[in-house]
Amino acid sequence: MIEYYLPIRSTHIAAVLASGVLFLLRGTLVQCGRQAWALSPVPRYLSYAIDTTLLTAALMLVTILPAAVYENGWLATKLALLPAYIGLGWFALRAHDRRLRLASLAGAALAYGSMYSIARAHDPLGPLQQLSFLAPG
Repeated sequence: MIEYYLPIRSTHIAAVLASGVLFLLRGTLVQCGRQAWALSPVPRYLSYAIDTTLLTAALMLVTILPAAVYENGWLATKLALLPAYIGLGWFALRAHDRRLRLASLAGAALAYGSMYSIARAHDPLGPLQQLSFLAPG
């Protein structure tokens, strides 16, 4: 199964980027007063399809890669941020208060960026792990 690693990884990364771009587009539309379009069936179902692809590829990667890849806790950290991203994303698209929607959009974008940087670095601190005062030893 390891021979499928690169195409599965590429699919996962493409789905991550597509999911983030679609969320940002929908969140921006809501902020601009276009909530009806942002929540209409087409972008909503597209989001479901992208996120299903993302999750499927992620589960495939977890099953084919050795457990040692995840020993430092980066995957657990990334997964711990996922409920925050989902919850903030929900409020960003559906909250009645404009300020709450904007704050939620910013929080969801921060959570997304954190998950992305953690995954890229394969470190729970993401890019912060390069700061000398945080480095162990």
